[in-house]
Amino acid sequence: MILVHHLNDSRSHRILWLLEELGLNYEVRCYQRDPNTHLAPPELFDVHPLGKSPVIEDGENIIHESGAIIDYLVRKYATNQQLQPEPDSSAYEQYVQWLHYAEGSAMLPLLLKIYVGQLGDSGEPLQPRINSELDNHLGFIESSLAGKTYLVDEQFSAADIQLSFVGEVAHSFGLLSQRPNLKAWVERFQARPAYKAAVEQGGAYSLAN
Repeated sequence: MILVHHLNDSRSHRILWLLEELGLNYEVRCYQRDPNTHLAPPELFDVHPLGKSPVIEDGENIIHESGAIIDYLVRKYATNQQLQPEPDSSAYEQYVQWLHYAEGSAMLPLLLKIYVGQLGDSGEPLQPRINSELDNHLGFIESSLAGKTYLVDEQFSAADIQLSFVGEVAHSFGLLSQRPNLKAWVERFQARPAYKAAVEQGGAYSLAN
């Protein structure tokens, strides 16, 4: 059985969600953030040298990094192109692009907004540049979702799962009020039964609306 090392209120929610979408049996080992520092507990360093989550154990395979875990689970367990387009299609190349874009580009300005915001007045000089990058990336996603239900070929895929955290964090900052496509996409995927089941399995998730 697949074991998921899951940190509360984190990106590892995506892995629980994917496992629910795939209908796989899995075990969750939960770790709680420090209520004051919001940092992961030291026990996670026993799982991985970086002390990060998610990490999965599947037989002899121990895998970290959300994108790598998602790619592994879809390749190994999805059937009939479930959660990804046909590998020889142009839609598949879009799928791979979104899968890497989520953490490779889109998440950085949101992380900067979180961390620089903790600096108070001393971080103010950086805010215009951060907000500019946020507008750039969220605008790109907003336009990409125009007239579409999901990111790739009108089919829900693991790319939507991987990018979901970006949409949810942006929503928590109140950045989707002028971005109706993005807002509707977040509401759409959060209504999926597998998403809700993942919240039940992983515990309280503050980004679930």
